[in-house]
Parts: sequence; structure tokens; C-alpha cells
Amino acid sequence: MQGVVNIEDLRKLAKKRLPKIAYDFIEGGTDDEVGLVTNEQAFRKARLVPRYLVDVSVRDQSTTLFGRTYASPIGIAPTGLAGLFRRGADMMLAEAARDANVPFIMSGAATGSMEQLGRIAPDHGWYQLYSSKDQAISEDMIKRAGDAGLKTLVFTVDVPEGSNRERNIRNGFGRPLKLSLRSKIDALMHPAWMMEWLRHGTPNFDNWAKYAGANATAEQVSDFVAYNNRAPMTWKHVERYRELWKGNFVLKGIMHPDDAERAHGLGVDGLMVSNHGARQLDNAPSPLEVLPAIRDAVGDKMTLMFDGGVRRGVDALIALCSGAKFVFVGRPTLYGVTAGGKPGATMALNIFRREIDISMAQMGVTRIDDLGPQFLMWEDVEDLRRNRR
Repeated sequence: MQGVVNIEDLRKLAKKRLPKIAYDFIEGGTDDEVGLVTNEQAFRKARLVPRYLVDVSVRDQSTTLFGRTYASPIGIAPTGLAGLFRRGADMMLAEAARDANVPFIMSGAATGSMEQLGRIAPDHGWYQLYSSKDQAISEDMIKRAGDAGLKTLVFTVDVPEGSNRERNIRNGFGRPLKLSLRSKIDALMHPAWMMEWLRHGTPNFDNWAKYAGANATAEQVSDFVAYNNRAPMTWKHVERYRELWKGNFVLKGIMHPDDAERAHGLGVDGLMVSNHGARQLDNAPSPLEVLPAIRDAVGDKMTLMFDGGVRRGVDALIALCSGAKFVFVGRPTLYGVTAGGKPGATMALNIFRREIDISMAQMGVTRIDDLGPQFLMWEDVEDLRRNRR
């Protein structure tokens, strides 16, 4: 880990540790992977206009979200199957988030349990819900999340069907994970990962295990999850889950202002504007491109959060200026935990925190709450007047 300066360095270390079949699962998108480029390029096109002659000797990036104040506006987004990349990764990410005082969203395809999360990080752990074909399972998971002491439920709505992830197809990634001769030869070049996989095998989806049967193997649980996650989702599910869940209720994957307004009408507390890391619909816009319209539609009524393509602290600031209240990252912290366990995840969060702090000073900003569209490059004079504060 010595010599790591930025998130790209952590990505390179994660790639070095993992065989291609595992690394491509993290890195891949769908179809031609246009969306991966779209997400990151949206930030490259954005421009921040600094304000000078401001005393920035003291800067504060603490951010209040759902009544709780976090140390930074960067949280950890849900990333499935994390235990395949490093055993115990889900709980390492939870501990890193707790110690950094930022939120961690446990994936609905986590290889740890929400009960563990409730013991380790009850004040920082959120749970991501995927709707199940068997609604009794979804409703029991909602109850379990509440019983575990978690305060925020994130219902992910942008996976109506499995996507065409061609990297996984070419690599032979499937259930159970069986390494071809070529993959085995490649894995031998990554001995730390290979030994861990040979010793422990396929990680289990702990949150789903009880529903698959008392003696179900990890592979059988995986099959059970894959079958049940192909569930129809409608606004009736949103209504039902809102009725059952008494804490903060968030929809993840909203990309259209009309959907945002409908969510508000059903009592949803927050939205995570996201295109699932460009892993579902390849030619979808970047979340950054649709965020301003959603902000204009419901930004004064709901808590808006952002996920997708953030690789630098300045990216997070651009999203915050565009209307987000908070920003979540998935791949960057997954790179960190893959490369170095909990210290690696902590390093990823610290990198973002440092970059945010420096960029705030360069912009002439002392508090996160002071960010807004007035720092974005204006389209014309009227746009400049409209966003002037």
C-alpha cells in the first residue's frame, strides 16, 4: 500500500491481486460498456468556477443526512459479492465506514449479514433491498433490517432483468464459480487470491441463506438468489415497503424527474440518482446529466443522493453543486478493500476526504452546505444571474 496516492493506484493494486475473471466482474459494464465512459466523462466535461479572496483557512466537510451528521459527504455504495474479492470484505467496509463516520450500504447480494452489520455499525449501516419473487422474503428482510437496528432502507429499482455483461460471459463467470483451465492458469499468477478461494470456496449470500433451506450450499443459495431477484417491480411494491419500513426509505436508481415526483407522492424520503454503475442499460445518461432536472423537480422536498462515476474528490463536489446532498462510491472502496482489507478501504475514504478538502479551498468554499449551482460554469448570462447567490 506504500506509494498509493489516488483511487487509480488502488485500482491497479486490486487488479494485481485478482485474476481476470474476478477483476472483470468489478470493472465490467454491459453491452459495449459505453455507459462506463459516459459516467466518468460527465465529470470531465463539468467546470467549476472558483471564488477568490475568501478566508478558507478553516474548512468543514461534515454533512447532515437524515438527521445524522457525518464527517464527509462521501459514503460507501452497495457492491455485491464483495467476499469473492477478499474474504470478509463486507464487514471490513462497514468497519471502515464506521470509523470514518460515513454511511455504508450493505448490498442485497452481500456476503455478510445485516445482523452482523447491526452489531458492527448500527449507526452507519444501511441495507439495500432487492425485491424477491416471494414477497414474504422481502417483507421478512425488511423486518430483519429493523430488528438489527438499521435506520435506512434502500430499495433498488433499476434491475428489472439481468443485463448483458459480456466480460462475465467470455470469462465463463457463472454459478457455481468454476475456473476453466485458462482461468486457473491466470489465477496461479495471483496466489493470495487463489489460496483464499481454494481454502474457503464460493462466498455465501448470508442474508438469503435461511430462505434457501437449512442445508443449502453456497452454490444453491446463489441459484436461489438469482431466481428470486428476477422479480417484477412496480409502484405497488414501493407503497408496500414504505408502509412496512418505519425508518428512512430511499429509492436507488431513479433517473427521471417524473419518477422522482411519483416517489415523493408515495412518501419516499430520499432518492439515489444512479444508473447502477453503468451495469444495466448501456446507453443510459450519466446520473450527473439527469441530476439537475431531478433537483428542480423534488430537490426541495426530498433528500437527493448521487452514485456513479465518482473517482476524485472534485467529482463529488461537482455532484453536490449539481443538486446532490450526499455522494456514494462503489468501485473505489471495493478497490481499496480488495487491495488491502480494511486499511485499504480506509485509505480510499481518506483519499476522497483529502481531495475534497483541497478542492474546497481552491473553490473558495469553507462548508459543504455552501456548495450550489453558483460554482458551476454558466451557459449564458441569464444562467449566471439565475444561479448567483
